[in-house]
Amino acid sequence: MSIKPSIQQTLDTLPTKPGVYLMKNDDGTIIYVGKAVNLRNRVRSYFHANAFDAKVISLTAHVEKIEFIVTETELEALVLENNLIKKYRPKYNIRLKDAKTYPYIKITWQDNFPKVFMTRRMDDDGARYFGPFTAVWAVHETLDTLRKIFPYLTCDRDITGQDKRACLYYDIGLCLAPCIGAASREEYRGMIDRLSQFLQGHSDEITQTIHGKLAQAAENLEFERAAVYRDQLQAISRITEHQKMVSPQMVDQDVIAFAKDDGNACVQIFFIRAGKLLGREYFVLEGTTDANTDDVLTSFVQQFYDQAAYVPPEILLPEMIDEAKIIESWLKQKGSTTTIRVPYNGNGGRELLRMAEENARITLETIKQQWLADKTKHLQAVEELQQALEMENPPLRMECYDISNIQGTNSVGAMVVFENGAAKKSDYRKFKIKTVIGANDFASLQEMLRRRFKRYHDAKKQEQSSGEWMEGDRGQGTGEAEATNPQPPPSKSKLPLSKGIRTAERKNDESWARMPDLVIIDGGKGQLSAAQEVFKEMGVEGVRLISLAKREEEVFIPNRAESLRLPKSSPALHLLQRIRDEAHRFGITYHRSLRAKKGLHSQLDAIPGIGPRRRRALLQKFGSLDAIRDASVQELMQVEGMSKSAAEKLKDNL
Repeated sequence: MSIKPSIQQTLDTLPTKPGVYLMKNDDGTIIYVGKAVNLRNRVRSYFHANAFDAKVISLTAHVEKIEFIVTETELEALVLENNLIKKYRPKYNIRLKDAKTYPYIKITWQDNFPKVFMTRRMDDDGARYFGPFTAVWAVHETLDTLRKIFPYLTCDRDITGQDKRACLYYDIGLCLAPCIGAASREEYRGMIDRLSQFLQGHSDEITQTIHGKLAQAAENLEFERAAVYRDQLQAISRITEHQKMVSPQMVDQDVIAFAKDDGNACVQIFFIRAGKLLGREYFVLEGTTDANTDDVLTSFVQQFYDQAAYVPPEILLPEMIDEAKIIESWLKQKGSTTTIRVPYNGNGGRELLRMAEENARITLETIKQQWLADKTKHLQAVEELQQALEMENPPLRMECYDISNIQGTNSVGAMVVFENGAAKKSDYRKFKIKTVIGANDFASLQEMLRRRFKRYHDAKKQEQSSGEWMEGDRGQGTGEAEATNPQPPPSKSKLPLSKGIRTAERKNDESWARMPDLVIIDGGKGQLSAAQEVFKEMGVEGVRLISLAKREEEVFIPNRAESLRLPKSSPALHLLQRIRDEAHRFGITYHRSLRAKKGLHSQLDAIPGIGPRRRRALLQKFGSLDAIRDASVQELMQVEGMSKSAAEKLKDNL
């Protein structure tokens, strides 16, 4: 294997310490992140003459630069690798396909009277979390049913037990009404604790308890109370009817299996709690082309349990992974004593694995059919649009621009990007209009376009520079990072990656460097002319420019007197409308957020003792006026710069 001189120089100077290595292509883009116990041995193995792995061959063919960060331990390297993969999502790393967060059920156990609700964010705040769930409707359905069994609080009252009247929920049996003292703190928390146990799969004990209460109520001729217990048992039955006893050991386990095809993998997890199959979820991975089973399972386990609300004592895998011990150490550091094992005939779990593998295979096949259908429709619309606009090549990358304002205030611009007929949200951009006073959509549009194509020219110039360089910042942490690339100096900006490990880099957003095939302006001839002026001024060539007027859905094209009217049933028109509507939605959302933020600032500024510094700290801590209003005086006092008197004044005014 022929090795580039620049790569060979790095290979010759690699340390033998643990750490993380980053491989970059000729654009300076990180295309792979890996960790190693011995950086020298691991990185050099990619360039051995006998490296015949297809993925390694493809990866090394695109590597132009290798950088590394030294860590104190392999465990520290694992944490850093996770952070870097989440941040950069490199092309050759296996990663969860959806970057979205999944819904969880949250119980605010840290409160005297805990609340129960759905959330997509897990904080280290003392709350209990259950999930994840892939379907929001499943969370809401579960909570609706659970409330009939465990009537938890949903109001925002300050619970003192001294209120004169309870709300309607108490009358219909959906709240214990601790607000009027109908239930003590201990009684209410006991009920919430039983709810937690139920979510963990311990339903038998609760069912037996309710059966006992039902029998006692019937014996005492308390028929209304007995009816309540009967309804609770029916609600429990609805939740548990799909739960199946699968393990006589009554243990908590996660059973993980996967199916792989065409570069994608579907992982299926069975959640076993107290010996029962409580639920199952699937997750899609990408970047698995030519990856072996060990790579797929290791990558998924690291990424999934980095965010999981609960890690059971056992994780069952179809094959043992090389890094099982270090992952067990990492999970223990996160507070879970977990064993990773492979079940065999006779020790339990083998049938579950086969079932999980079959479900993963069927799910992946179904998803592939959906992807194929959507992709085919998208590409058909792109092809039809190419013909309608008489373009030599299909418009594979399209950018649409829209201006939003109300009576000339808070003018903002929105840029959305579609590739191959589908939205590419990672490339969306929003612009706060800076130089235009009042409601002048033409001038605002021109400012936005100038800034966009100036960023294009800047990005192209940056591509010609030396690219990104990373270095370790020797700080106060115990695991200080080191980098021994001696050539160009690093940039001055510092980006924290992990405790005791930092990196410096020059920001390089490659999306700006990509020129669109088609630019769509939301508007008519006036907006189109304004955009033409910017194209001419900025020297933008080889990009088709059109505008779409909403009233008659006319397409205006430069140097063409008559507008283009596509058939109402045309997939090409539907694609343009979808792109235009998405730009409008994105712009309106940004505009509303600015208005809300401005209004929030005004309300806080009017409160005595709340200046700019405290206002910023409050917003950073709570995020919204409602959250600030709901916070207690003690919680407000925890905000930097807040005194007790300021917190009390804030509560009084809100």
